[in-house]
Amino acid sequence: MKYVSQVPRAPLDGLIDDLYYLEGAPPYARLTLPAMPAALLIVNLGAPFHIRAGTDVETAEYADGCVVTTPTRALEFGYPPRTRSVGVHFKPWGPASFLPMPAAELRDRPVTLEQVWGRPAVTELRERLAAADGPHEMLTLLEEELVRRLCERAGLGLVRHTGGVIAATGGAVAIGDLSVAAGVSGTHLAQRFKELVGVTPKRLARTHRFTAAVLAIDPAGPIDWGELAGGAGYFDQPHFGHEFRAFTGLTPTRYLEVRRRFLREHPGHTLDGWPLPAD
Repeated sequence: MKYVSQVPRAPLDGLIDDLYYLEGAPPYARLTLPAMPAALLIVNLGAPFHIRAGTDVETAEYADGCVVTTPTRALEFGYPPRTRSVGVHFKPWGPASFLPMPAAELRDRPVTLEQVWGRPAVTELRERLAAADGPHEMLTLLEEELVRRLCERAGLGLVRHTGGVIAATGGAVAIGDLSVAAGVSGTHLAQRFKELVGVTPKRLARTHRFTAAVLAIDPAGPIDWGELAGGAGYFDQPHFGHEFRAFTGLTPTRYLEVRRRFLREHPGHTLDGWPLPAD
């Protein structure tokens, strides 16, 4: 697959990690994306893809693209034989400046791009992107569209600062201390986070802590799960195992089997590292 990434300029750099272009044959027809401390926007330029947001819901089709706010559980993506898209990897609070509704309404509920920006605007954007001269021009067009749509949101400065502290500590921070430092009540802080991120600061910290633990795993070598859990700040290994199942749908040992499968079948693939084979 071809993958091109571009970091946006100010003022988007405080909301977005990167813009990306993706094209080619996916390594698997279905990929599981574990819960992550980030959000996602996809503008689809190829055949429709599908998303299943949890085992208790039905798979939905997305033709024009989608918006995914910070998830609390794994998402399953179903891809066509060839896929083509541009997208945005948001910081957890990033989508709030581009959404017409509170982020909490989209928690674990991916929506189509049309539901967010309307069909005429999305159709025009997709046509402009499809006519662009290569990935870099496409990402520049997407960045310009985002700057044009950027809106001020009450409480964003508070959430951005507090969320940055949570990220910097890998989730190992007392949320009560953050609200005191910010000079607001815990209830006020939690409400702002739910409006702009979709989850509470405590939940976001859990996701950061889990992500840090997973990224510390070397699937090519032996794993001391107890040491890994302790290093990530978990009280004990059973607690870590519970979090693992909550965020991925897999036990730690099953996760390791699936990661090793990806490494074995697609060494050096651009998507290796976070998505997992689901088939």
